[in-house]
Amino acid sequence: MKKKLWVIVPLLIIIISILIGTAILFLTRPVDSQSQTSQRFVIPRGQAVRVIADRLQEAGLIKNALIFQLIVKQEGLGNDIQAGSFDLSPSMSTREIAQQLTEGTNDLWVTILEGWRREEIAESLASQDLSEFSAEEFLDLTKGTEGRLFPDTYLIPREITAKQVVSLLEQTFERKVLAGLEKEIAASAYDFEDALIMASIVEREARGEAELRMVAGILWNRIEIGMALQADATLQYVKGYNATEKAWWSPPTAADKKLTSVYNTYRYPGLPPQPIANPSLAAIQAALNPAQTDYFYYLHDRTGKAHYAVTLDEHNANINAYLR
Repeated sequence: MKKKLWVIVPLLIIIISILIGTAILFLTRPVDSQSQTSQRFVIPRGQAVRVIADRLQEAGLIKNALIFQLIVKQEGLGNDIQAGSFDLSPSMSTREIAQQLTEGTNDLWVTILEGWRREEIAESLASQDLSEFSAEEFLDLTKGTEGRLFPDTYLIPREITAKQVVSLLEQTFERKVLAGLEKEIAASAYDFEDALIMASIVEREARGEAELRMVAGILWNRIEIGMALQADATLQYVKGYNATEKAWWSPPTAADKKLTSVYNTYRYPGLPPQPIANPSLAAIQAALNPAQTDYFYYLHDRTGKAHYAVTLDEHNANINAYLR
């Protein structure tokens, strides 16, 4: 009996190994080797390999998610899989698909930062690997749309045109702001167009949710009593690009307060006619629902911390304490 076991057990092991190997080989083969079609498969940033594997199987691109994970681990591809979009076909083997996901995407991730003006957006996109994008065309198409070019991280085709970029940014604004904040817009005491202008100023003047709401509350307080907003960000917008500092938002000088422009909120009370930048969702929410406060003044010390005051005397005391 023992002699038979010595023969049977190794034989069973061999048979099982062959069966497992055959199954694995089958599961790594293409779903449809005759397929002539392909589909766009997008991997968001930070998506886990397990989730990618499940999505590939659900999309009919691989036969088995677990086998995909084993191949990725076996070949050490876990850290090489990229976020982006890929053209994949059911005619590709699981191993080929895993390798394809490490070799560069068809599209490009671009980030439009909160508080950028449209010229900054144009400059940033022009510096990317976008073969059909024209900064001049973008600026022509976005005249009068400042504030509605929604800042976010986008996955875009490398062949995208300026017109398509504008459409993408505006559609995102409509989806995330006009639709996403519909209830907040309706409940706000402020007209939405005014709130959008305010949000663009607050975006440049404050940081963090609490500070955004506080500064919004202070600036709305000034509006309500007919006091000039006196926001430095509006002077920066008037000045535009500083060639010496190579910056769009260089610190304003005392002389800048005399600039003749309807955007100069030191000379002209009330809101400027249009937004001065493209605000974040948080800044728009702050403008729609500001902090209820008695403050009328604020400043930032050299560390960036905000200090608030009710009266001008208190504000001057803050200037002496934190800026001199």
